[in-house]
Amino acid sequence: MRLRFASLGSGSRGNATLVEWAQGSLLIDCGFTVKETELRMARLGKTARDLTAILVTHEHSDHIKGVPALARRYDIPVYMTPGTYHSRDLGELPKLNLIHAYTPFQLEGLQVNPVAVPHDAREPAQFVFEYEGLRLGILTDLGSITPHVEAAYQACDAILLEANHDPFMLASGPYPPSLKQRVGGQWGHLSNQQAAGFLQRIDTRRLQHLVVAHISQKNNSLDVARAALEPVTQAVQQVTYACQDQGFDWLAVVQVERIAASA
Repeated sequence: MRLRFASLGSGSRGNATLVEWAQGSLLIDCGFTVKETELRMARLGKTARDLTAILVTHEHSDHIKGVPALARRYDIPVYMTPGTYHSRDLGELPKLNLIHAYTPFQLEGLQVNPVAVPHDAREPAQFVFEYEGLRLGILTDLGSITPHVEAAYQACDAILLEANHDPFMLASGPYPPSLKQRVGGQWGHLSNQQAAGFLQRIDTRRLQHLVVAHISQKNNSLDVARAALEPVTQAVQQVTYACQDQGFDWLAVVQVERIAASA
């Protein structure tokens, strides 16, 4: 095993993603209680004591709710931007590391590249990880795709990508007008069509795994998301759809011999 990733759950009721490499493992976000996080990690054969660090993307409760208690219970280092940290009272964090100006850093041989994204949070970050020539991108909770985001996620070997809603289902769904505007706005969440357009515009020739994540349970469905994304994912080796309750099981990102086509 060189690099692999899995999800404890993905959706508006809680998000957490595990990334593991030869020298360590980390948890991206923790939107569940400590007890629920421990149960979900156990399904994947891991415990919180295995964690090298917790990375936080932003301060919304479905991403940060369990972070302070988990970090305190197991004395786990936490990484987040200053804006995320100051956006709410998180109490004492035993080993807080602030990510200033989206500066890349190393965790036990894993290169962590924070990426600024447009979302209605104070200083949100998504991440691209690099390990021994492999690139894993995590990209959820953004309302639009900027040129900066496109540049950051080129030539990944695996991507976890938000396809939150279908615009028609959102418009005709149960949300109040203000929430519909927020979700569908430039600082909200990606639609199926925005996710598909993003995949068309980036270099996906190395893409072994595409995980479609943060799918709304009220404004989207697996069938609708698949219909929008299948035309642009034919060349991807494996497409996985993450769910709220089970997330998804471990997916291994492997070295593939890349031979340039002869002229």
